[in-house]
Amino acid sequence: MIKRIAVGIVGLIILGFIVLLLLAWEGGIERQSPPAADSFSQEQIDRGQVMAGIGNCQSCHTTDPDRPYAGGLAFKTEFGTLYSTNITPDPDTGIGQWSQEAFNRAMREGVSRDGSHLFPAFPYTHFANVSDGDLEDLYAYMMTREAVNAEPPENTLRFPFSIRMLQAGWKLLYFDGATLDEDASRGEYLAEGLGHCSACHTPRNSVGAEADEQDYDGALVNGWFAPALSDNHSTPVGWTEDELFLYLRNGVSIYHGVAAGSMADVVHQGLVEANDDDIRALARYFHTIAGGSDAAQAGSQAARAIRAAQERSAGTLSRGEALFTYGCASCHYNNPDEPSIMRPDLSLNSAVTADDPTNLIRFTLDGISDEAGIQGVVMPGYADWSNGDLVALFEFLRNTHTDRPAWDNLEQRIQMLRDNAGNGKE
Repeated sequence: MIKRIAVGIVGLIILGFIVLLLLAWEGGIERQSPPAADSFSQEQIDRGQVMAGIGNCQSCHTTDPDRPYAGGLAFKTEFGTLYSTNITPDPDTGIGQWSQEAFNRAMREGVSRDGSHLFPAFPYTHFANVSDGDLEDLYAYMMTREAVNAEPPENTLRFPFSIRMLQAGWKLLYFDGATLDEDASRGEYLAEGLGHCSACHTPRNSVGAEADEQDYDGALVNGWFAPALSDNHSTPVGWTEDELFLYLRNGVSIYHGVAAGSMADVVHQGLVEANDDDIRALARYFHTIAGGSDAAQAGSQAARAIRAAQERSAGTLSRGEALFTYGCASCHYNNPDEPSIMRPDLSLNSAVTADDPTNLIRFTLDGISDEAGIQGVVMPGYADWSNGDLVALFEFLRNTHTDRPAWDNLEQRIQMLRDNAGNGKE
């Protein structure tokens, strides 16, 4: 009896293994000669360039700017290191022998031309949403790039994550194919398709799939934190549609800072190819899912946040010290033993030690241009600071950076110089 049970268990294991093989097996697609560049219209290639930009393909598949799309970029994961593939039309190391069919299958199903499963670091889970037309344009663009013969390093994934066959099981659990409704907006189509935005901005579970019910809640990716874009964000000011547009178009937002790291690549290398209508569509989509603010709400939220920060700072710093710290210290700090000509120290500066504060006031109001000061170094003007703030700053400098007596009538002197400048007087 025990022997029969053992034989039955072995049989079930073998049967399970056979079923897994059948599920995992994907046939190869026949090789073809690289298509001629003139087999595609210039309009199609141009559209494909835009699609490649929205997909940020170059950033992920380029290590040497002189050899774009040749692959080899390392992606360090908790399972080991993956290297991006060569997607130039090189017939030996790239995708030159891939047909449109093979290209579409890789994009939508995560299966290479030879039938091997691709790892989901390649975001086919999002590219499954891309239309036939956009894939045809993207194929035209990729097949007309310069062919580069370059073999990327071998992946160094830990066992058993290195077994591509197991990706079939991963797909059964976590890959649903196309997920967009037919009536999806343009912004949703771009974000959830080629843009694959949630691939970076959504946390991952223990096996690398995007975590359920945590869409756009923020995640650590490639050594940078992709912040939450959902209504679970931690920013004091909600995104407005216009701020999202400016950020995605130019990489800067008044209320949210600048794009850096991976996001700088997205904005300045990828989305730069997109037209304003598509950027606006993305902005409108993310404004919706983030439960964003309107302009008036954002202005009010920003003012409250800034005032609160200033009040907290005022509890530990004098007003003048706080202003110096925020506005001046980064450019005027020196090692006492090695002061730099490029960073004038205000304790040595005659404008601060003089008996008359005129020069210091004028420098601060007007700034110092490249032509007037050190070539290549400028000091911005602070004419938009209030007289009260300037008085606090100058009193702090005079008291801490010199042993000279305080200046008299600073506020009146500041106002006089403002008025004279407005009247064209020196």
